[in-house]
Amino acid sequence: MKKSVVISDKEIMGGTPVFKGTRVPSEYLFEYLERGKSIKDFIKSFPTVKKKQAIEVIKLAEKLLFNREV
Repeated sequence: MKKSVVISDKEIMGGTPVFKGTRVPSEYLFEYLERGKSIKDFIKSFPTVKKKQAIEVIKLAEKLLFNREV
């Protein structure tokens, strides 16, 4: 099983799920996408998040949405 790309720790941003190794809430990625922005735009705004991490979060959301094995 892969290590999680998102963590939730009450000591980091009050427990808000963030990209592992950052203080960037994972929900920010989806907010960017909802506004028609690209992953590239998101990474430019939050350079501590790697493109691979952003893609993994999208894949995780897909698995959860379609009830696929996580």
